[in-house]
Amino acid sequence: MTEAQKGHLAMLCFSALVAGSFSLGALAAPLISPAALTVVRFALAGAAVGITALATGGLPARAAASPWRYLVLGGLLALYFVLMFEGLRTAEAVPTAAVFTLTPVMAAGFGWLLLRQVTSPRIALALALGGAGALWVVFRGDLQAALGLRVGRGEVIYFFGCIAHAIYAPMVRRLNRGERAVVFSFGTMVAGFVLLSLWGWRDVLATDWLHLPAIVWICLIYTSFAASSVTFVLLQFATLRLPSSKVMAYTYLVPSWVILWELSLGHAAPPGRVLVGVALTMLALAMLLKEDPA
Repeated sequence: MTEAQKGHLAMLCFSALVAGSFSLGALAAPLISPAALTVVRFALAGAAVGITALATGGLPARAAASPWRYLVLGGLLALYFVLMFEGLRTAEAVPTAAVFTLTPVMAAGFGWLLLRQVTSPRIALALALGGAGALWVVFRGDLQAALGLRVGRGEVIYFFGCIAHAIYAPMVRRLNRGERAVVFSFGTMVAGFVLLSLWGWRDVLATDWLHLPAIVWICLIYTSFAASSVTFVLLQFATLRLPSSKVMAYTYLVPSWVILWELSLGHAAPPGRVLVGVALTMLALAMLLKEDPA
């Protein structure tokens, strides 16, 4: 398996794990402050990644060089997650996933601004097909639902979080100085935790942690480990091996994964016509998996 193929596999796993955050987050977000949830999430995820880093080669002193790099990346991720949970307080999981599909196009733009990565016509076509397929899935193949889209407050809030997420991908590649993905992720999460704690400590102290509903703890544990520590490493692993546009293109799979998550949580099954959208996302990924000519 080539390094690029490893990056694609990492992003496939990333998209499946991220999707769970939307479904579980939509259930938990109205029950706890987004700041409090995100502070604890970063603490638990950072601890898990730190232990992993120590067990797989340690934390070299040179990784601490220019700590401002971690503050930049940690700030971007902290902003994304806080705005995600703030948006999910009023928005549902599937419409929020629709907003997430705007990230690849923004990532391609920021990839050009920060790294001068040029998107080829084939990748641009793949991004367009993937976006169309994802939106078809989001609206469950209902053209009238798509045409009647009304953007709510939650979706607008989350959109600004997606801007931060789109900047994050090329910034990892620009700021990494050879550190292993798990080590770089640990620094990012420690910095994010510090920034979040300075901003949201009042919400943490005001939260009645002993009497939170079970779904909040389920969401917290899942997002801290599966959808934070693991996905942080996967994303940084992939961004060191793939262009930003290809990395973020995997977000087009998230709406499909969200529907599967919704089914597992007992929600209604989508109509069969949504498979058209799934097929388009598969076609887009096939185009992205094809290597560019030298």
